[in-house]
Amino acid sequence: MRTHIPDPDEAARRHSARLSDLIRNAIREAGGAIAFARYMELALYAPGLGYYSAGARKLGREGDFVTAPETGPLFAQCVAEACAPVLRQLGQDTMFLEPGGGSGAFAQDALVHLALLDALPAQYAILEPSADLRQRQLERLAVNLPPDLFARVVWLDSPPAQPWNGVLFTNEVLDALPASRFAISGDNVLEEMVGLDANGGFVREDRTADATLTDAVRHLEDYLGETLPDGFRSELRPHLPHWLQALSETLKRGAMLFVDYGHPRRDYYASSRNGGTLRGFHRHRLIDDPFLWPGLTDLTASVDFTALAEAGTQAGFEFSGYCSQASFLFGNQLAHRFETLLGLATDEATRYALSQQVKQLTLPGAMGESFQAMGFARGVDFDHAFLLGDLRWRL
Repeated sequence: MRTHIPDPDEAARRHSARLSDLIRNAIREAGGAIAFARYMELALYAPGLGYYSAGARKLGREGDFVTAPETGPLFAQCVAEACAPVLRQLGQDTMFLEPGGGSGAFAQDALVHLALLDALPAQYAILEPSADLRQRQLERLAVNLPPDLFARVVWLDSPPAQPWNGVLFTNEVLDALPASRFAISGDNVLEEMVGLDANGGFVREDRTADATLTDAVRHLEDYLGETLPDGFRSELRPHLPHWLQALSETLKRGAMLFVDYGHPRRDYYASSRNGGTLRGFHRHRLIDDPFLWPGLTDLTASVDFTALAEAGTQAGFEFSGYCSQASFLFGNQLAHRFETLLGLATDEATRYALSQQVKQLTLPGAMGESFQAMGFARGVDFDHAFLLGDLRWRL
C-alpha cells in the first residue's frame, strides 16, 4: 500500500517525529503499551501535533481527502432542505451546531440556502478543536458570506452548556472518533495495544481486554446471535454513547443528522470483513499502516450505524430514519437543486462540474452507497428527511 505515496518534506517529517516522540513517551509512561484507541487519539488530536490539531492542509484536492461539502454546494443545499422544516417548527431562537467544520464550505453553502428557505438559525455554531481550521473557517466565511449571515456564526470550544433548540449535524466526524481494536482468541476477548520494538518503532500487541471492551464485544455477539469466530479482528467504539450524550444532552427540542461511511452491524462484523475497517489516507492514497507518519496521515474506521442508532435512542431521541447518502440527497431535493443551478450556469465548464458533483455524491462507486445518513428527533418531526430509501430494516 505504500507504493507511489509521496514522501513528506523535511518540515513535515520533523513534525511527525515530534508527535512520534510524544506517543513513545505515553507508551513508556503507561508501562510499555497503550490501547490502540489512545494511539489513534494522540495521532489525530494531540494539541498542536495531531493530524486534526496541526496546520497542514487536510481537505480538498490539495489535501489528503475530499468530503462531500468540498465537491460543491449541492450537498449542503440538500441538508438545508432537510433541516429547514425543523428550524421553522422551532421558531426564531434556534441554533445549528456543526461539530468539525472542515474548511467552512458546508457552513457557507448551508447558511446561504437556509436564508433562501427562510429558515435561518439565530446562531450557526461550529465546534472546532483545531485552532488552525477555526482560523481558516473564519477567513473563508468572513469573505464569502454577507455580513448579516456571517454575524450569526460563532465558534465553540465545547458543546453548549445551556439548553438550546435546533439542529445538530455532523459529516465525516464519527469515523474519526478513536476506535478500540479487538481480537477473539478462543473464548477470550483481546485488546489490540501499541507498544515499542527494540528500535523504538511502533508495534501491535494483544492483551486481555478490560471489562468495558469485553462487554461491548459480548453485546455485539448477543445482537448477532452468535459468537465471533476464533481469530476474528475488528474495531468498535464502546464510548460512542457517552460521546453522543455529552454532545446532545442540552438539545431540548430539535433534530440530529449524521452522515458518514459505514455499515449496519451485521455487515460490519461479517466474516468477510475480518480485519476490520481501519485505514489511513495521505495525499489521497490509501495506507494500511497506521504507524506511517503520525500526524501526517488521517486514521479512520467505518461507523457501525446500528451502534449509532442505539446511542441516539439511549440519549432520549426518537429514531427518524436511515438511508444511503444517495437516497437522502434525492429525497431532499437534489434533482431540483441540480436543475436550478444548471439553469443558472453560464458556461460548459460549470455545467460539467455540476454533473460531476452529482456523480460523486450519488453513484454507488463513489459516495452514494458507502456513505449513509441517520437522523433522530426530539419534540419535532424529522421523518420527512428519510422518505426515500429508508434502510432501518437492515439495522
